[in-house]
Amino acid sequence: MTLPKTMRAVEISKPGGPEVLQLIEAPVPVPGPGQILIEVAWAGVNRPDALQRAGAYAPPPSASPLPGLEASGRVAALGPDVAGWKVGDAVCALLPGGGYAEYVVTPAAHALPVPAGMELREAACLPETCYTVWSNVFQRGGLKAGEVFLVHGGSSGIGTTAIQIASALGARVFTTAGSAEKCTVCEELGAERAVNYREADFVEAVRAAGGADLILDMVGGDYIPRNVKALADDGRLVQIAFLSGPKVELNFAQLMTRRLTITGSTLRPQSDLAKARIAEDLRAHVWPLIEAGRVRVVMDSEYPLAEAAEAHRRIESSGHIGKIVLKVK
Repeated sequence: MTLPKTMRAVEISKPGGPEVLQLIEAPVPVPGPGQILIEVAWAGVNRPDALQRAGAYAPPPSASPLPGLEASGRVAALGPDVAGWKVGDAVCALLPGGGYAEYVVTPAAHALPVPAGMELREAACLPETCYTVWSNVFQRGGLKAGEVFLVHGGSSGIGTTAIQIASALGARVFTTAGSAEKCTVCEELGAERAVNYREADFVEAVRAAGGADLILDMVGGDYIPRNVKALADDGRLVQIAFLSGPKVELNFAQLMTRRLTITGSTLRPQSDLAKARIAEDLRAHVWPLIEAGRVRVVMDSEYPLAEAAEAHRRIESSGHIGKIVLKVK
């Protein structure tokens, strides 16, 4: 296929609020060795995009400076040494950056086929959340069937994904959310109990179930010592973000006497090989659940590419339930 030389894209004109996102014309990227070029149909919007926009989450040196960590579309070109994909294939992919654009490059090993029966709009919502949940809950956190799992922010993209996958694989799932409507959605997705954190104490709710074997937290702040109280003996806390800050006073004697584990990760700085291994696991263990209808995408809203600023205002409002996407094509 003949590719254009330029494309529409959204850049971060300077660190700041949503208004700094500007629509521009940019060169179409060229795939390097092991990379594919994707003609983007839809791009997912995630909190790390907002952090990057604010100047708090710099992209890796080799990545596009444009925001956007996941997208769906069709393969437009192959770089050298790419096998397993052909031009025209429908894909969704984890990106090092650059998803807010009509074309983006990414390692071929970080792309996954669009699940059977799923539209590109929904597929754009899978990579960032599925990679994050699988690597932290199952690879790092070691969640097993029958264990008690608490995920905070249950109505977020991460939360709705974690609830469904963990429930489908046999865990007892508890979660927190900020309204009755959000709690209802979480329980419909498979949570045994959703705790409205504005009205009840999640520590008491989880301790009543014997304590959490695993907690996935993106809040931080004063949630950290409360998470430790909510853990069962030998429990694990996995930290993936700090919406309320990373600094807190904590009595580490509890870790020793109760044999607790505190760990965490961020996805973007990990090696290409590590991400490729996550993709292999997703294809083997999660994609069959999606295609069987046991895990679905929860959609909140969509915006045209030119209205990326509005999408960022929506995600930063915390009023959303599920995923937000940009319509690129």
